[in-house]
Amino acid sequence: MDKQSPGVRAHILRRLRENRLTLDELIADLHATFPDAAASGELPSRSALHRFGQGVQEIVAHEREMAAAAEALVAELGEEFDAKSGALLAQAVTTLASKTAMNAIQSDQTLEISDVLDLARAAKAAQEARSLNLKERQAVAKAAREKLLEEQKARLEAMGSKGGVTEDTKRAIREALGIV
Repeated sequence: MDKQSPGVRAHILRRLRENRLTLDELIADLHATFPDAAASGELPSRSALHRFGQGVQEIVAHEREMAAAAEALVAELGEEFDAKSGALLAQAVTTLASKTAMNAIQSDQTLEISDVLDLARAAKAAQEARSLNLKERQAVAKAAREKLLEEQKARLEAMGSKGGVTEDTKRAIREALGIV
């Protein structure tokens, strides 16, 4: 399939993604669309087209599953990219890198150094996403705590001496809440 011209390859990929033609219909479509290549025997064989189609269908099916999972996440978590969706993204990258490595090992495929580097970068990015996610959550929690303390301090100061609340009582409240 790699030896095909870019036009033929793009046409095959488009037809396979559309998933509307049988193998025989796809072959007939290729012969009708590229008659010169068909006459010179440059079009892929039936078995090559079938093998290539199976690989493309597997990828397309996986992409559809991921799209469905993403839609479910958006429905569940909303449009905001929060801690849960960030953790899920990091896990997805880790899973993908692991699956790619396992597939290469199981198929006795030799990994090129660039493949190993790509896997290492993906794993590192996933780990950084996890640690960044924790740091972001801690920063948000700290900011929320500081805001709450400021609001409580303002309310205590605005309270004055209503209802017989003395300065000693307010001081005790400030100490209990950690308001300095």
